[in-house]
Amino acid sequence: MTPSQSQPSPAVRVAAAADVAAVSAVLGRAFEDDPVWRWIVPDEASRVRRLTALFSIQLRTLHLRHGGAETGGRGPRVEGAALWDPPGHWRVPLRTYAASTVPLIRALGTRTPAALRALAEIEKHHPREPHWYLAVLGTDPSAQGNGLGSALLRSRLDRCDAKGLPAYLESSNPVNIPFYTGFGFRVTRDLTMPGSCPPIQAMWRDPQ
Repeated sequence: MTPSQSQPSPAVRVAAAADVAAVSAVLGRAFEDDPVWRWIVPDEASRVRRLTALFSIQLRTLHLRHGGAETGGRGPRVEGAALWDPPGHWRVPLRTYAASTVPLIRALGTRTPAALRALAEIEKHHPREPHWYLAVLGTDPSAQGNGLGSALLRSRLDRCDAKGLPAYLESSNPVNIPFYTGFGFRVTRDLTMPGSCPPIQAMWRDPQ
């Protein structure tokens, strides 16, 4: 029996409120070594905990409400997630900022202003053409290399192609660029971030 035959293929499903804790924890671990998130949360001892809290806020206030957040893994365990926003819903509403101020400060502490400046710079360059926006894609380090990231990405891209809609993302880690180009994305802009924040690559994909 080959390894591919002995292990089931990763299953992808829509994320629900009951998944918030597990998905947030997975994403916190997935982005621990990400260059931009390392800059936003420089303290290594608290980074995973702070990122987990931040992703929990994002899930509850933004991504779950539109039904575009997906999770998956081999078996019932949550091992990765893709947080998508549908056309016209990528912008963070001002009321969300206001309602999330206290939780954000609890999560990021004195780095909250730096994180908000980075987010504002990213939003400034966001394309206005209707598209699906991949805000976050991550898999648990223990599950990387098993095809889950590809399955999560393909799940939404297949539907984008079926409806003739483009997709957009920002890559905060240069090592991920070849992965995304393999799915038809192309780099459209290098975003120069405020302060000493590492640059971010904007990527666009036309429907195929």
